[in-house]
Amino acid sequence: MPGIDENLLFRSLGIAVLTISDTRTSENDRSGDALARCVTDAGHYLVSRAIVPDDTVEIAGMITRWENHSAIDAILTTGGTGLTGRDVTVEAISPMLDKTLDGFSVLFHRMSFDSVGLATLQSRACAGLIDTTFVFCLPGSTGAVTEAWDHIIRDALDSRYRPCSLVDLIPRLSE
Repeated sequence: MPGIDENLLFRSLGIAVLTISDTRTSENDRSGDALARCVTDAGHYLVSRAIVPDDTVEIAGMITRWENHSAIDAILTTGGTGLTGRDVTVEAISPMLDKTLDGFSVLFHRMSFDSVGLATLQSRACAGLIDTTFVFCLPGSTGAVTEAWDHIIRDALDSRYRPCSLVDLIPRLSE
């Protein structure tokens, strides 16, 4: 049965949280706050956190800086995964991915359908790898980021998850 094996050692990861929005500030960034709280509550290190506007150059620039930071194992983004003209997160990050985690999108939509029904069609949540850094692109709603963390990302980034976790792959990602 898949799940957390409490007999195994938990390995903390370095995680960065990026909010992508033209309107969010540090005072009203509820989805970024929720992700940061999820990261630290799970026992990981919040290495960095930032807000950038819906601009492909600024998004890609921040992702590149963090992807090159040796203490960051994973990047979680919130915002810009919808269908409007200003939603450009996927356009900025997808070309940077060396590999995609197609199963993340499938699981996200399956989970999201249970809470928002067909509105899940409006999300282009995705995930992948840039070199050895995991990147998860999530919608901008607090509910979506919390559910994605609770139902998918938390366990995927928990070294105790069995039969295997993404953490188990980290030493072999650069082979």
